[in-house]
Amino acid sequence: MSGATVKSTSPAVPRWARKSTLVLAIAALALAVFGTTTQTWLIVHLDPAQLGQAVNSQDGLQVQGSKAATTVTALALVALAGGLAASIAGRIARWIITALILLAAAGIVSAAAVVIADPLAAAQGSIAAATGITGSDVNVDVTLFPALAVVAGTLLGLSALLIIPAGRYWKSRTKYDTAATGSPAAGSAGPAGPPDEIDSWDRLSRGDDPT
Repeated sequence: MSGATVKSTSPAVPRWARKSTLVLAIAALALAVFGTTTQTWLIVHLDPAQLGQAVNSQDGLQVQGSKAATTVTALALVALAGGLAASIAGRIARWIITALILLAAAGIVSAAAVVIADPLAAAQGSIAAATGITGSDVNVDVTLFPALAVVAGTLLGLSALLIIPAGRYWKSRTKYDTAATGSPAAGSAGPAGPPDEIDSWDRLSRGDDPT
């Protein structure tokens, strides 16, 4: 009886669950949020007598997003770091990272929505710094960038929710993940792929020679 070669086939990874695709999407959205904070969110129209020579009376006082909503910049960086960390994290760590990115996304949406709802309050700090006057009755125009921050923050949160289901398709990189997913333990019979640098380092730490 001749032996037959049986090829083990693993389920195809959906495009949305690919690690490179999801991590890239989270990083791009976090950078998009960060990019909006470098742009003008508010344009304050003051009395020329209040403006002085520091501000052009025709253009008004332009307030960047980093000043109108100071927390958005920091939260965008947190989400960016979380997305990159998710690419090398284990199963439990991915749950924690997902929660952090979701909280950051919620904070981004909330802070940008507050600016849209009450632009005068958001601009008071910049008005006081430019004119030395607070509580002035002025006109404040809101640009498109706070709304873009809300959209990008919402998509960022939705992308973070995909980390957990997508992580089921991601290959384990350490012995801890292998044990958690029920893969064959070290030394047992079974097919094994070529070890990567992290696996070799783990074996060296246990006293084994990967060569």
